[in-house]
Amino acid sequence: MTDASALPGQPRGGVLSGPATARAVNVLAPNASAMTLDGTNTWIVSEPDSELAVVIDPGPLDESHLGNVVDTAEKAGKRIALTLLTHGHPDHAEGAGRFAELTRTRVRALDPALRLGEEGLGAGDVIRLGGLELRVIPTPGHTADSLCFHLPADRAVLTGDTILGRGTTVVAHPDGRLGDYLDSLRRLRSLTVDDGVHTVLPGHGPVLEDAQGAVEYYLAHRAHRLAQVETAVEDGYRTPADVVAHVYADVDRSLWPAAELSVRAQLDYLKEHGLI
Repeated sequence: MTDASALPGQPRGGVLSGPATARAVNVLAPNASAMTLDGTNTWIVSEPDSELAVVIDPGPLDESHLGNVVDTAEKAGKRIALTLLTHGHPDHAEGAGRFAELTRTRVRALDPALRLGEEGLGAGDVIRLGGLELRVIPTPGHTADSLCFHLPADRAVLTGDTILGRGTTVVAHPDGRLGDYLDSLRRLRSLTVDDGVHTVLPGHGPVLEDAQGAVEYYLAHRAHRLAQVETAVEDGYRTPADVVAHVYADVDRSLWPAAELSVRAQLDYLKEHGLI
């Protein structure tokens, strides 16, 4: 068995659901798959001595899961007062409307189509609730509307699908763009260097104890894949499907459709920079 401390980001072992930091509790959604790993992590975030809580990514439209999130908060003496979305993919956001009904909360997101209420989210926004502080970090790339949330008091960042607890994420072409994604990873790296962030609370998979290590791994992985794609094109592999079959030959074929999205984003990036 591989020592977790030797893996990228140092993933935390044990059960995924439950307290992760002093202020963040995970409720794991029952939607495990090759793409969602163990399922979607729905985060309940609050100050320890406050009765008010924020929920980030209610997850799929699953009544049992949404009810479990509410019950978990109530058992801890918390009332959910606000719902936030890291991005609009259904495994994170599909249940948001129903969750808002259950909790009578607003839903704030970057994409106006996902909001319930007038307030959105954007660069420089700070969420303050019951003493809690969450700073909004725009991190486009996985999708155009992707956000992360910096939790300074716990030296943590909630990353949605921008950084996962296991493996790497998809640049979901055409909405996701590789150049944006690389910029977002560098933005997250600056949080680890300049703001002391050391914990990643991801949208899927285990908590990562080494945020800087995780970001550096992602940047290195993207550079490696980009070089592979560039070489594949030079060797005569022209279509995205051909590139996937060549470059991702060691990856489970069930993941090739997702890999093709990333390859399309990489091909666009290489063309934009005059490299192919």
